[in-house]
Amino acid sequence: MIRVNLLPHRQIRREARQREFGLMSLFSAIAAAFIIFLGYTFINAKIDAQTERNARLDAAIVKLDKEIADIKDLKDQISTMLERKQVVENLQTNRSQAVVILDELSRQLPEGMYLKNIKQQGGLISIEGIADTNARVATLVRNLSTSNWMESPSLVEIKSVLVNTLKQNAFALNVNIKVPNAEEDQTTKAGSQP
Repeated sequence: MIRVNLLPHRQIRREARQREFGLMSLFSAIAAAFIIFLGYTFINAKIDAQTERNARLDAAIVKLDKEIADIKDLKDQISTMLERKQVVENLQTNRSQAVVILDELSRQLPEGMYLKNIKQQGGLISIEGIADTNARVATLVRNLSTSNWMESPSLVEIKSVLVNTLKQNAFALNVNIKVPNAEEDQTTKAGSQP
């Protein structure tokens, strides 16, 4: 006997395919949603980590800015203290300067001349005096140029005058004070100590 299948097999196959397609679509949608969720979670985790890193960096920058301001204040205080120290050292160095300069002038002054006026303004000394010859004035200028405490003597003027019915030469000259180096002072002090 021949069997004839009268069931609508094409329709059944079509429905089966549609079910399979629906299941595959549902499975694909679920997989896509899961992948999107994983991607979203991963990206949010990276954004949160970067935001946290940025917050740490901002906090570190604020801290470093505060430390830089403190360092700048310390540098200002150090420079102020160094300036004060320099003033004290200059006062210490210049304490006996007048005595030394007068002693040096008396040592460099040739015979046959005397000084009438000595005036110091800062590092410049103005000297006025009387000499019996112009050669003695030139000797004084040469002596002052080789002095350990004075430098750059310059003759301002020299003129003939009568002093007690004697013809003399009145002169005026300027000379600069040598600024002693702190290193030379230290060397001199170290050399003088036993």
